[in-house]
Amino acid sequence: MENFNFGARAELFASRRYAKTNQAQYRRFSTAAEAVRFVIEDLPVAARAGSYLEVNEQRFEGATIRALYDDVAFPLERAN
Repeated sequence: MENFNFGARAELFASRRYAKTNQAQYRRFSTAAEAVRFVIEDLPVAARAGSYLEVNEQRFEGATIRALYDDVAFPLERAN
């Protein structure tokens, strides 16, 4: 993803089907890189459907989040 700012703040809006409480439906991250890693490594696969990240007023979902994680510019160590 060209020009994506992994250092920008990010917000995760989890799918309502997965997140049964308001606290679980929203999560804020200091960096987009941390948010991307959380979605791919910690969020159950079923919960990814309907969930999205918002970074610099842009939304990123599903395959796009995976592409950010797989990007050579991704600054954090990957678990898988």
